Amino acid sequence: MRTGVRLGVDVGTARVGVARSDPHGMLATPVETLARRDDVVAGIRRLVDEHSAIEIVVGLPIALSGAETASTGDARAVAGTIADALGVPVRLVDERLTTVSAARGLREAGRTSKNSRSVVDQAAAVILLQHALDLERASGNPPGALVEPHESRPAE
Repeated sequence: MRTGVRLGVDVGTARVGVARSDPHGMLATPVETLARRDDVVAGIRRLVDEHSAIEIVVGLPIALSGAETASTGDARAVAGTIADALGVPVRLVDERLTTVSAARGLREAGRTSKNSRSVVDQAAAVILLQHALDLERASGNPPGALVEPHESRPAE
């Protein structure tokens, strides 16, 4: 298992949830929710600097059937923009059902959907990042697919 803090990023249409790992890559914890209307890349840059992150794991929302959706394209675009701007490795990891699992967990903890909006994205990022950490620990390989800078940009 590689050492160093990783950030988990759950891209939503209105908000982006961010989680971080401990330096040993054992446990994911919530960090922050960024509004999409703000400069998300600047927010992630700040968090990378603040936590000395070695890698960013972005959730790739794939339909249960395995098909790509509009959200899949959006996540790829955000991951590509982050890879272009930050110079930190960015990996895309399948995130099927992370937001559903996060919302269910918050409901079971007694939170309503209205008072959970600000944290559900962070909880989804925690689930995503913990899954990625567990995959790496089990396989010995970094999880998901590495995003090459400019990968998600349309051809000019």
